[in-house]
Amino acid sequence: MSVKLRLMRVGKKKQPTYRIVAADSRSPRDGRFIEIVGTYAPRSDPSEITVKSDKALAWLSKGAQPTETVRKLFEISGVWGEYQSTRSVKTVKVRTRPSRAGTAAPAAAKKKPAAVAAKSASAAGKG
Repeated sequence: MSVKLRLMRVGKKKQPTYRIVAADSRSPRDGRFIEIVGTYAPRSDPSEITVKSDKALAWLSKGAQPTETVRKLFEISGVWGEYQSTRSVKTVKVRTRPSRAGTAAPAAAKKKPAAVAAKSASAAGKG
């Protein structure tokens, strides 16, 4: 079961307000949810964003994926920056190829055959 942090529409017709909820990714937009994480009221001036940061950080640390809009709301409220600072830095191991200096290929294999070299030179001159 993959969990998403997303918006759930509530409110009257033409007067939307949203809940930020943790929900199963397969459930419908306004359907079943696991937990309410916050609210968003876009019609008020300025827009009101209320986020329970402890709940949001708990869901993010468990691997819940925020939608693009919720991630922007988290950035505005400061929760996303807090999450990024607490995330552990992963160490990436870079694999390098062994040096080929010891295994020299024959010089003849590196050169182009004379017919191919002449053909490409004449094609370049036509330009």
